[in-house]
Amino acid sequence: MLGLKLPTDPRWVNIAEKDLEEILTDHAYCELKAATACITLIQSFSDKEVLVKELSPIVTEEWGHFRQVLKALEDRGLKLGLQRKDEYVNQLMAFQKKGGSKEDRLLERLFVCALIEARSCERFRLLSLYISDDELKEFYHKFMVSEAGHYRLFLDLANLYGDEEKNKVRWQEFLTKEAEIIDSLEYRADRMH
Repeated sequence: MLGLKLPTDPRWVNIAEKDLEEILTDHAYCELKAATACITLIQSFSDKEVLVKELSPIVTEEWGHFRQVLKALEDRGLKLGLQRKDEYVNQLMAFQKKGGSKEDRLLERLFVCALIEARSCERFRLLSLYISDDELKEFYHKFMVSEAGHYRLFLDLANLYGDEEKNKVRWQEFLTKEAEIIDSLEYRADRMH
């Protein structure tokens, strides 16, 4: 369904759960950044009525996700740590084509958002299946379902505002680059991506 070209090794969960405080901290900041990305898209492309209408509730949802992750930390006696550099997202953003029309820039940003949601969905699925904490299994199953919807929404918006055939080509380029990025990054307990 997600079309990712390089699946995450399920053993990533073993690494992630070695330090729940670290992975939950990174997850919390990912939710904040997702809300911020939607706000930025709305501000930058306020003339796109469907985009504004569809992304507005996502801002609220992502903020709610942040609060849920904070509660998961608190319930386990853990603290929200410091935000760290997200090499995965930075490399995806660096792959965006520079210049072009405003619509071209919109499409590039929508593809980056879709990929982040797809990879998050895939990782949440693994956590929902393999993490040893049964409460977190259910917790991450809900996040997986939500991220899948967001992934689909970003691609639908790209097809609404761009040429579907050109989008297919560019999306494949993004999928290929994303696999290269994932392959180049080590699995770490302090990083969701």
